[in-house]
Amino acid sequence: MNTVCIIGSYAKALVMTVDRIPLVGETLLGYDYRETYGGKGSDMAVQAARLRATVNYIGVVGEDNFGTEFIRLMKAEGVTTDGIRVTTEKPTGVGFIVKDKQAQNVIVVDKGANELFGPDDIDKHSALMEAADIVLAQLEIPVDTALYALKRAKKMGKTTVLNPAPAIDLSRYDLSFVDMITPNETEARVAIGERPEVAMTHREVAEILLKTGCGKVIMTLGGNGVDIHSSEASRHVDCYKIDVVDSNGAGDSFNAALCVGLAARKNLTDAVAYANAVAGLCCTKWETVPSYHTAAEVESFIKKQS
Repeated sequence: MNTVCIIGSYAKALVMTVDRIPLVGETLLGYDYRETYGGKGSDMAVQAARLRATVNYIGVVGEDNFGTEFIRLMKAEGVTTDGIRVTTEKPTGVGFIVKDKQAQNVIVVDKGANELFGPDDIDKHSALMEAADIVLAQLEIPVDTALYALKRAKKMGKTTVLNPAPAIDLSRYDLSFVDMITPNETEARVAIGERPEVAMTHREVAEILLKTGCGKVIMTLGGNGVDIHSSEASRHVDCYKIDVVDSNGAGDSFNAALCVGLAARKNLTDAVAYANAVAGLCCTKWETVPSYHTAAEVESFIKKQS
């Protein structure tokens, strides 16, 4: 089986629906409150596991009910949990999510125990990266830890993928050990130190991001597909046309599927096309984990679309 190692994050998601996203200082009445699993690392691990990958997870949670639920989820999905440290220093991370009827959302996250995830955790569980084909990190954990993990993984000869979300300015970092960086169009602009609304083409943004030393920029464009940028050229991969119910978690779904595709030795264009299908299917259901489809469901969808 193909193996993906997730440099993880977890936050319990506390979700409420409203008719529209409130303005600053405004109070609205919401409904349909629910609690679900959240955190980019957690989402990626579940989606990759449902796509038949072997998934190793490294991360930190609090010694509380939310942390216990998370470990139970990982075991139920078949994810290797040996790399999860449980701490009493901070509680498990929590995210507050407000969604509207147009499938838009606003999210605020307290990282909690994720903030304690350090290089020592990576060193202790480096065997989980050694056993993987692909190592995927994101930025709901300290950026130094995420980059340390990818640098170690690159020295092991692994393919390394960085999802720069939540977005921060990465323009002054050396990312020469990152094979692929996977921002959406907003995150890409923040990653080069610009405002999200800056008037630049996607290629111009990618060229600046490539100066950090990363191998390729895989820029997701929502319903407009994905651009693949290298120092030599750019190419576009169309997305599948679907009726969006809820876009929450689609980026995590895309990143997981991209890594599973690469671990299965798909070429990059085919891996991106596969990830587009997985992320598109995610948008047909509410929430993150409940919306993640299995490999069989994805394969059936692609066959029908073809």
